[in-house]
Amino acid sequence: MQFGMFGSAQAQRGGPNVDSGAGFREFVDRNVEAESLGYHSTFLVEHHFTGFGQVSATLNLLTWIGARTTTLRLGTAVIVLPWHNPVLLAEQIATLDLLSGGRVDAGIGKGYRLNEFEGFAMPTDEADSRFEECLEVMLKAWTLDSLWSHKGQYWQYDSVIVEPSSIQKPHPQLWMGAGSPRSIKQVAKLGFNMLLGQFDSFETIAEEVDLFKSEVESLGRTFDPMSVAVARSVNIVDSSEEYDQAIDNRVSARRRTQELAQQSGFQDTREAAEVGVIYGASEYVSDQIQALQTIGVEYVLLNCPAGISTLRRFAKDVMPEFQGNAQPSQ
Repeated sequence: MQFGMFGSAQAQRGGPNVDSGAGFREFVDRNVEAESLGYHSTFLVEHHFTGFGQVSATLNLLTWIGARTTTLRLGTAVIVLPWHNPVLLAEQIATLDLLSGGRVDAGIGKGYRLNEFEGFAMPTDEADSRFEECLEVMLKAWTLDSLWSHKGQYWQYDSVIVEPSSIQKPHPQLWMGAGSPRSIKQVAKLGFNMLLGQFDSFETIAEEVDLFKSEVESLGRTFDPMSVAVARSVNIVDSSEEYDQAIDNRVSARRRTQELAQQSGFQDTREAAEVGVIYGASEYVSDQIQALQTIGVEYVLLNCPAGISTLRRFAKDVMPEFQGNAQPSQ
C-alpha cells in the first residue's frame, strides 16, 4: 500500500503582533518530516473566503514544500478550474513540475461551496461548462509546441505558445475528484486518476472503486489500483476522552463546512462524522486500513487533525504492516 497526506494549512489570524505565517511554516516543516517518515505525497485543498485561514494559494505553498523536499509528490485536492485563467494555471503547474523534478499530481475539480462561487461573482450553474473549457485549454497549453488559438465561451487566446514545458509528459499527472457515478465515469473516460473524498462509508467506497475499475477496463485499459486515492481522517488516540474530543472537533468542522458551502441535506451529526473517520488505538487503525485494502483501496491519504503526532505514530505502528503488501487485483 501507499500512504500520503491530505488537508490544509491554516494562517494565524489576529492583531498586528500575531505571526500570521506560523501555521504555514509549521505545515511545511510537517511535510518535510513526513517525507523522512516514508509518506509518498501531500495533497492540499484550495479554498477561499473561509474566515479561518485555509489555503487559497495552493501552488505557492506547494512550491515552498517542493523546495524543502526531494521525493514527496506535490498534489492538489483540488484546484477548482472554473475560478482560474487556464493558461496562467497551466504555466504555474508546469513550472512547479519543472522545478520539483516531475513531482506534481494536479488534482482538479469543479467546486461545490456556494459562498466561493458568490465571492468570485460566478454562477454555480456555469461550473461544468467552465471546468470543461478550462481543462481543454490547459491540455492544449501543455501539449502543443507551436502557436495556437482558442475561441471559447469564457476564454479567448490568439496565437499563443505556453512555457515552460513540464518534466512529466505529455503533461503533469492529472487527478480528478469524484463522488457520483456520473463523475466517476467522467474521470475514467478522461484517463485521469481518481480522488475519493473522506466522508463516504467503506461500502460506498467499495462501490466507487468497482465502478471506476469496470469503466477503465471497458475502455480497453488496465486498471491500476494506485490510480485511486482515498482520503480519510485518521487520529490515533489512547482514551475514550480523547476520542470524544476528536469527534466533537470533527462535528464542528463539518458544520462549519456546511455553513460555508450552503449545502442542503449535509449531515453534521456525530453518527455522520464517525462514518468518515478512523479514530482509535493503533491496532484499530491498522484493522481499518486492512478493511480498506480488502475492498480494493491501495492508496490512502491521511487527513490528521492531530498533525505530526499521528503521522509519526502511523508511520511507526501501522505503515510497516502494509508496505509492499498489495492485494492481488480481482
